[in-house]
Amino acid sequence: MPAGGYASAVIAAGGGGLPTFVSDGINLAYETYGEGAPVLLIHGFGSSGRVNWVETGWTETLTAAGYQAITIDNRGHGESEKLYDPERYYPWLMADDAARLLAHLGIRSAPVIGYSMGARIAAFLASRHAGAVACAVFGGMGPSLMSGLDDSEEIIAGLLAPTLADVPTRVARQFRIFADRTRSDRRALAACMATSRSPMEETEVRRIAAPILVVVGSDDTMAGAAEDLAALIPKAEAVTVPGRDHVLTTGDRRFKEAALDFLARHAPAA
Repeated sequence: MPAGGYASAVIAAGGGGLPTFVSDGINLAYETYGEGAPVLLIHGFGSSGRVNWVETGWTETLTAAGYQAITIDNRGHGESEKLYDPERYYPWLMADDAARLLAHLGIRSAPVIGYSMGARIAAFLASRHAGAVACAVFGGMGPSLMSGLDDSEEIIAGLLAPTLADVPTRVARQFRIFADRTRSDRRALAACMATSRSPMEETEVRRIAAPILVVVGSDDTMAGAAEDLAALIPKAEAVTVPGRDHVLTTGDRRFKEAALDFLARHAPAA
């Protein structure tokens, strides 16, 4: 893994409707909501700041509680620049993007909430840029943080297939349907899928010093059990959302309530 550290962010003019900054030579989009204590939100694979956090009510929930919600469109997603080289999508590179966004906004340290791929990015952020992470919520991420996932090749094939009818497996079809619904660049997502699921070494997981909340749905077979990951992190706690799978946990009211309670204890809004 490359060493930590990051260059200064540079303001850039973007072609979309969101403000942008430059990270590692890549134009990345972000948005801010509210004016309270900042919370950085990092979305999952194939999603965007708007889809993962605005449409699910997270930004509204956080601003109502007195926080400023900050969303980032990860490289290859949303309004951010699209890249087609898998070597540009390792999770630690996207963690550096998140650190540069905080620096760009003049934020020395903030709570971070990540979901699925966003939780993996948040974990690398907490490891590589510990001072920038006041505390973090890892949603939809359990022990798969360390094991990675073994269905990447079929998902890549599904993303690159000529039509949905050419995608044979259920998991690949789910990802293809979601990519089409969000009008994503499927070739960029295929490149991202190839490397963004790279695992974190258990020794690195155990060195995460910030308080961590791990939240996983009880029916989430992709993430694994929240307790199994939380047990490895010195200041971690676990919450299981009953009756929810990987997709439905994202906007669940109980996930939001657990996150707000955690933030109130470790990074109060006022």
